[in-house]
Amino acid sequence: MNVIAAVGLLVLSSLMTFPVFAEGGDRTITIGSADFPESQLLATIYAKALQAKGVKTETKLSIGSREVYMPALRDGSIDLIPEYTGSILTYLDRNAKPQNAQEVNDALKKALPAGVSMLTPSPAQDADTLVVTSATASKYGLKAIPDLKDVAANLVVGASPEWRGRWEGMVGLKEVYGLTFKSFRPLDVTGPLTLSALLHGQIDVANLTTTNPALARNKLVSLEDPKNLIPAQNIVPIFATQRIDDKVSAILNAVSAAMTTEDLVQMNGRLADHDDIGAIAADWLTAHKLN
Repeated sequence: MNVIAAVGLLVLSSLMTFPVFAEGGDRTITIGSADFPESQLLATIYAKALQAKGVKTETKLSIGSREVYMPALRDGSIDLIPEYTGSILTYLDRNAKPQNAQEVNDALKKALPAGVSMLTPSPAQDADTLVVTSATASKYGLKAIPDLKDVAANLVVGASPEWRGRWEGMVGLKEVYGLTFKSFRPLDVTGPLTLSALLHGQIDVANLTTTNPALARNKLVSLEDPKNLIPAQNIVPIFATQRIDDKVSAILNAVSAAMTTEDLVQMNGRLADHDDIGAIAADWLTAHKLN
């Protein structure tokens, strides 16, 4: 094979992996989600917003954790996924220790791998939080994470399997707050298994999220994080750079700008009540005149 032919095949292979579409061209955007309801809802909102403006989409919901869907984003299996600024930053750079939203955003832009970009983060935020029942909080006098230090050895933590090795999870709890727990129980991603285990006494401390309606409904206590172990967690679309044009970016930026944390709490409440995810997404878009 001569050099010119070899170069041609290389270019063709690259285009097959990441097709580049002209502005307004005929394209299908594949939107993925993590394996928990809020991520699935956000992906559905993105898809419906794009469809309303004439952009073809397909969704691949519940792909899994970042360890699964970030490679999928890089190899072209998906084009776009909703993310959380602080969590994706600490996944990409374990040494990152920014605290406020702007510091997180700036660090994330630098940490994203080649071929992956981010749009403008939404003011809406859904942060990880350590949660205990009101009974546990009362028994041990728990209001903030440092209050766990003298009792952690007697307590079981429940969270996603990946949380065991994450900075904002068990690693940081030990290094920043000096906490060594009795044991760690791998469950789901801030979801119903973790909640059920907490409510039924199978775990004592749970990793849930601040927009989970179960916190208020079950009078759970979200422990304060005075050392800012858990960074800002604003919603942001992450995408394969060559797959998203200006039209798609503008549509998704409008969605992000309109969304609030209160919206997430309200929509998560509907999800918890088993409302249809497509109906929830459509209702939100209609309320904000985005469909």
